[in-house]
Amino acid sequence: MSRRLATGGAIDRARPIPFSFDGRAYLGYAGDTLASALLGAGVAVVGRSFKTHRPRGIWGHWVEEPNAFVDLTRDGRREPNARATTTFLEEGVALAARSINAAPDAERDRFAVFDAFARFMPSGFYYKTFMWPSWKVFEPAIRAMAGLGRIDPQWKPAAPVAPRNRRCEVLVVGAGPSGLAAARAAAEAGMGVLVVDDRPAPGGSLLYRGGAPDGAAASAWIAETAAAIEAAGGAFLANATAYGVYDHNLVCAFQRGTTDGADTLWRIRPRHIVVAAGAIERPLLFDHNDRPGILSAEAGLAYLKQYGVRIGERVVVAANNDSAYAAAVALREAGAAVTIVDCREAAAGMAAAAAAGVEVRRGERVARAEGRGAVRAARLAGGATIEADALLVSGGFDPTVQLYCQAKGRAVWDERLLAFVPGAAVEGLTVVGAANGVFSLAGALAQGRAAIAALRGDGAARSALNEREDALAAAPVWPEVKASGRAWVDLQSDMTVKDVALAARESYLSIEHVKRYTTLGMATDQGKTSSVNGAATLALATHREIAAVGTTTYRPPFTPVPMPALAGMRRGALLNPVRRLPLEARHRTHGAVFDDYGGWLRPAFYGAAEAKAEAIAREIRLARDAVAIFDGTPLGKIEVIGPDAAAFLDFNSYMTMSNLQPGRIRYGLLLQENGVVFDDGVIARLDAQRFVVSCSTSHVAAVHARLEDWRQDQFDPSRVYVHNATAHWTTLTVSGPLSRQLVERLELGVDLADAALPHMALAEGRFAGDAARAARVSFTGDRSYEISVRAARAEALLDRLLEAGRDLGVGLLGVEALMVLRAEKGYFVVGKDTDGATMPHDLGFAGPRERRAGDFIGKRSLFTEVASAPDRRQWVGFEPTQGREPLPCGAHVVDLAGSRPRSTGFVTSSYASPTLRRPIALGLVERGAARIGETITLQHLGRRLTARIAPACAFDPKGERLHA
Repeated sequence: MSRRLATGGAIDRARPIPFSFDGRAYLGYAGDTLASALLGAGVAVVGRSFKTHRPRGIWGHWVEEPNAFVDLTRDGRREPNARATTTFLEEGVALAARSINAAPDAERDRFAVFDAFARFMPSGFYYKTFMWPSWKVFEPAIRAMAGLGRIDPQWKPAAPVAPRNRRCEVLVVGAGPSGLAAARAAAEAGMGVLVVDDRPAPGGSLLYRGGAPDGAAASAWIAETAAAIEAAGGAFLANATAYGVYDHNLVCAFQRGTTDGADTLWRIRPRHIVVAAGAIERPLLFDHNDRPGILSAEAGLAYLKQYGVRIGERVVVAANNDSAYAAAVALREAGAAVTIVDCREAAAGMAAAAAAGVEVRRGERVARAEGRGAVRAARLAGGATIEADALLVSGGFDPTVQLYCQAKGRAVWDERLLAFVPGAAVEGLTVVGAANGVFSLAGALAQGRAAIAALRGDGAARSALNEREDALAAAPVWPEVKASGRAWVDLQSDMTVKDVALAARESYLSIEHVKRYTTLGMATDQGKTSSVNGAATLALATHREIAAVGTTTYRPPFTPVPMPALAGMRRGALLNPVRRLPLEARHRTHGAVFDDYGGWLRPAFYGAAEAKAEAIAREIRLARDAVAIFDGTPLGKIEVIGPDAAAFLDFNSYMTMSNLQPGRIRYGLLLQENGVVFDDGVIARLDAQRFVVSCSTSHVAAVHARLEDWRQDQFDPSRVYVHNATAHWTTLTVSGPLSRQLVERLELGVDLADAALPHMALAEGRFAGDAARAARVSFTGDRSYEISVRAARAEALLDRLLEAGRDLGVGLLGVEALMVLRAEKGYFVVGKDTDGATMPHDLGFAGPRERRAGDFIGKRSLFTEVASAPDRRQWVGFEPTQGREPLPCGAHVVDLAGSRPRSTGFVTSSYASPTLRRPIALGLVERGAARIGETITLQHLGRRLTARIAPACAFDPKGERLHA
């Protein structure tokens, strides 16, 4: 049934806009929100509550809405969990909305049966119910049902937009009457003013409440004031929500885009903030107060005045304050039969309402909403029943104090207004109008102007900001905490008055604890309609004053901000820039297939037309039987220089480096202060005061930062310098039995004889007239040479190697094959084969721990009780005993001796070895070094396997091939 009036509202009936909801086609108009269009079409049920799947209708008209959240598709672009009350219909945009948390749709949700079991699901029931026999039994089903909207895995965010920055002298948050008054006063005083408002046009409550600000018609006053602000140099930021106040008065605002999806994040730095964010109407608590058709009185008035929607034919308005009379009179004038139920015996608006034809029920209150799918009648506490197809409620107003509290202000309870209002002043921020507990139009205008006068030094104006009116004349109507019915405090989370009372009985006395135990205020509206009612309920249940209960902590954001807007340009390559090899183009010409390794785009294997496994096996055989070339350019090349360089590296390294001779290389570990392995690599000494630290690819930046930190903390910075030269050099590793023959053909001017250049030695030479280094270092277990030249000579070096080694059968080696080669040799990769507890003696490097006398980072932690425990996980190999399938990475070694399986280790690396013609695996297991040869059980994804613990080195354990 259509509830749209033939005239009235700010919509354009000459511009109809089609849309769909839950698969059904509807028609709205330009200027409609999705919520107003659904109400106009007579749609009552728009969603389901989170826990018991009760039917939910639209309750509010803007950001306070707790029920009407939908998944949107706009021209094929998905947007989950969109609030219907703030989503506008757009011409030319195909909009399809689907209800969330419902199957197949909101009207016919099959999970509605859960409500029949609601008494078995009170707050905290999941903490108590799903512990036996095991949480894992219930976890899959619970996780499948959790969440609200649906995310499309194929969804792509709109093109990124960089955050924008703005400075101003005065930032006004809110373009209602108090905000506009403050902005005009500031602009005409010569201050730089920016007005941020979350609606498309200024006006705030004037857009539907009307009034005569300064004696003028509301629409004319809005237009004239906005024009005056802009003429005086002020500016407006529409469709923008100031969602957070941070240190030093930084205000962040999210501005919604249009059909192109250009949402923008604003970072605004004002000298002073004026918060004119208004107030949010509070629900009343009575039995079944969650029925579709129950709206806030303010929403009923807004839908009528702004969108031409009369929310019912027979309307009951339940109130405890004067504000609801405007909605009652307006609906009566629009042709509805209206009854207002006021808990007070007398109120200023009663006579005018009665004169307009509204039935006024004095000193009564609604006790229950009747009806199943939607409200059908209101039962009063005295027993009378009033038929109604809509029920408007007004339990008072909660000033929007969130931004004030984020700025470290503390809200205080005002017994006259029955609301939390701003307390002591916060430097750099002023709260005015309804956000400050001033609800009359005249008072709001006066406060807005007073805020600017106070900034200019007017002491009287500053005092006026602390004065509040009794304009609403509200009377307290708080819940019966022992009521027999069900009264909802948080509509979306299904949190009732009884749930708060239960939390109190279970000794949850802090409102913060009650919030977490019951989920009060944790729904998508973040407590905008529930927090004060929740505090009042807890106060009654614990026999305290509401002031003593207080509020929960208000944190940003005030309303949800899409993740792509927060990310801005910081996504993809702009967040993690792709680091490219100088030889990338050459690698591509040789058929390289690239992947990301440690932030670098590197060849995974060569042979795009070849199966990956076959290409990797071919490269492994090449490296073992002949000679292969690996691009090791990203390996760290951090130079440490100066008179104290040797002592500095001793302090940073697990192994002693000061006794290293020039031209020699030593393997070492870097530890964290807790003794855990941070990184590994080799350190070469070029001369008495110059070293090169070659750390792993993914840790270069971290190692460089670490060295800089300790250089400035522990040493004289003038005696040791750290320089990251990684990008200056290209390193090609030549590995295999024929590697020396190939390197000799480069004519580097280096004596390659084993006596002159043994394993773990380095020599400096020349290539193509430029500096070059040759280092005998191996990560494959075969004789290897790392040839380093300046990046500009990289192509010439690769071309020369490939040409000179053609008769030797030379080929290129990718990262995947290298990982198999190192695993065959039993070499570990920090971060892959270690975890956050792995210490050097777990990896077989116990010597420095036992014998080293000097101090070094992490030394103290290597002798703690934990570090010395006999059951530490140690580095070993695994040989599968079942079939020839490699063990799965991540498989846990399990101890079956006890009543329940216990993990004693896990597989970190596992491959099929072409060299050994069998699977190999590496990992960490308790007391592994003493258990070589023992058969163990592994468990992975429900499967159980067996394997034998073996030495980590499966290939050439004597190291003979390093010198072959």
